[in-house]
Amino acid sequence: MNNGNIIYKELSYQINGILFYVHNELGSYCNEQQYCDAIEKQLQQKSIKYEREKKLPPSFEGEENRNKIDFLINNKIILEIKAKRFVTREDYYQVRRYLKALKLKLGIIVNFRDRYLHPKRILNSLI
Repeated sequence: MNNGNIIYKELSYQINGILFYVHNELGSYCNEQQYCDAIEKQLQQKSIKYEREKKLPPSFEGEENRNKIDFLINNKIILEIKAKRFVTREDYYQVRRYLKALKLKLGIIVNFRDRYLHPKRILNSLI
């Protein structure tokens, strides 16, 4: 892979560092809220701009605001946190829908339940 083509390389690197730090601190058996709280604390300490639980615009008229993004970082990257046995195909589709709705290029999904952390980058091919 050509490193010159990595989208938001430096910011992604910082986010991954935070994710690994939190996983090392909390382990694999906390709930999603605890991981999000720890990530938020790290984002604040590193002065990285973010929004937590950002609501998506409605998909159709009359829709209630059901969809919330765990983190929108620097108005560029969606970060979705999971704490369950497996990340499913639906979880990936969820991030893709979020990317499309906000017209963003990059999402990261991570499952803290895994013994070893594997953040996955999801690209919006429509942009």
